Amino acid sequence: MLDSFTDLIEPFSHRGVDLGLGRLQGALAELGHPERRFAAVQVAGTNGKGSICTLVHRSLLAAGIRAGLYTSPHLVSWTERIRLGPDPIPATVLRRHLRSAREVAERHQLTPFELVTAAAFLAFAEAQLPLVVLEVGLGGRLDATSCHPDRGVIGFATVGLDHRECLGPDLASIAAEKAGVLQPGAVAVSAPQAAAVTAVLERQAEAMGAQLCWRPPLAQAADGSLEIQGEFCACGLAGSVQAANGAVALGMLEALAERGWPVGVAAIRQGFAQARWPGRLQQLHWCGVPLLLDGAHNPPAAAALRAELDRHPARHGLGKGPRHWLLGILANKQGAELVTQLLAPTDLAWIVPVPGHASWSRDALAAAAPQLAQQLEAAEDLEQAIQLAQHGAGGERLIVAGSLYLIGDLLAGADGSS
Repeated sequence: MLDSFTDLIEPFSHRGVDLGLGRLQGALAELGHPERRFAAVQVAGTNGKGSICTLVHRSLLAAGIRAGLYTSPHLVSWTERIRLGPDPIPATVLRRHLRSAREVAERHQLTPFELVTAAAFLAFAEAQLPLVVLEVGLGGRLDATSCHPDRGVIGFATVGLDHRECLGPDLASIAAEKAGVLQPGAVAVSAPQAAAVTAVLERQAEAMGAQLCWRPPLAQAADGSLEIQGEFCACGLAGSVQAANGAVALGMLEALAERGWPVGVAAIRQGFAQARWPGRLQQLHWCGVPLLLDGAHNPPAAAALRAELDRHPARHGLGKGPRHWLLGILANKQGAELVTQLLAPTDLAWIVPVPGHASWSRDALAAAAPQLAQQLEAAEDLEQAIQLAQHGAGGERLIVAGSLYLIGDLLAGADGSS
């Protein structure tokens, strides 16, 4: 049976999202400062962080470096968030570190994310990993991963409008929170950003004495392979967005090489080919029904997904006809904007609740986006939505999107991949 860790994590859930570094810094001090026992690189941004992290991590492993990885959220198990080398942390080891940190966490009133971050730092230190890749959870300036004291190489994924309730109302405000990860002397790498984001990153880098390196997207072939130092190589991650994500990852790896880490081009090519990131343009079957899963959960990600499917339908197992969508959208997300980005005029969407979370209903979305009302249907859950949608799809692959939590719930019961 899958270990949910509910008994150890749930007691801290009343804290919710509460950004800040002081609580975790105090807890880490009592735990003996495990964060000081390994080097780290960090990736901030809105969309693409996980892809960049896995490209970097797999390349480090291919270079023979025992590297760790810390990402969020998970899809099925909390163990997915922590990798000790190539593999997720064993459930027994994560449970032991959560128990070790529990008393200190209670004393410092940590949030669930801070507790798991403390456990991850303990696990990385115990495993004596020399280098860890850290994905920012939310924002950057006040994110728990920024408690690591020396993040000499930093990557910026695309910055867009998301979590405005926590980070600010516009791109400049959100970018300022993301740019807060910059440290004096750090090398930061970014692909092209929106003008408002570019201005903030450049201003913050100059103020902090960090070096900001802009990288154009990598050349990408029709089969999705990416050009790395004059040669096209396979990329295990799907989508046109990997041209920009790959450029950031490559820049970070080259910066690490300049700092003495033994990362060569052959290892980078191997790492890119071996990279996998579930729940993003992932094809599988559920009870025999072909599905395409993508956790697009904000308008920029939705726009990127729509553009990808229009540009390369066959690559993702789709025809050229209307799309049939199964959407679960958290109530705190921009639901109307998200469905507007996803749906073409002939598309249909079945709106489902995200298990365990407050979600947009079909009626609420229809009221917020009345021009789409005739394209929206309601379903009690994802299973019913699949049954309803497949009848009119003519064997076409159904697309599940809107929330990584929805994707995770489906993956926990999927019957195979293709």
